[in-house]
Amino acid sequence: MSTLTTNPSDVKFTPYVPADDEEYMSEAQLEHFRAILLDWKEQLVGEADRTKTYIQDESSAMPDINDRATQEEEFALTLRTRDRERKLIRKIDKSMAEIDGDDYGFCDTCGVEIGLRRLEARPTATQCIDCKTLSEIKERQNQGA
Repeated sequence: MSTLTTNPSDVKFTPYVPADDEEYMSEAQLEHFRAILLDWKEQLVGEADRTKTYIQDESSAMPDINDRATQEEEFALTLRTRDRERKLIRKIDKSMAEIDGDDYGFCDTCGVEIGLRRLEARPTATQCIDCKTLSEIKERQNQGA
């Protein structure tokens, strides 16, 4: 079928190099992340369209029950992947709204800068690395791991 695009590193871009005196989340930085997010969303929407076409083209009734079962399992896996991507598109839209509202790039928990490199790795990040790490530790403790 096709490759997953749930990884933002699949979106090709040139890493942003801020000027020495450039303010964090300057207009140029916001435009950089807006372009990354829009490109990523475009890829995800394209994948959804290809999935729809693929399932329509491949959903012919197969005479062999084993082949039909294999095909159904493949469709189910593909649809689960697309569901994750649909949720990711919502996160991308939320990040785009944060860019428009000048809230993008700051930790939801503590308010500090998330950082350019972290945002390039995960453009939908809402927490700085310290708060995210602490959140994951608490989550593991709550699960008894």
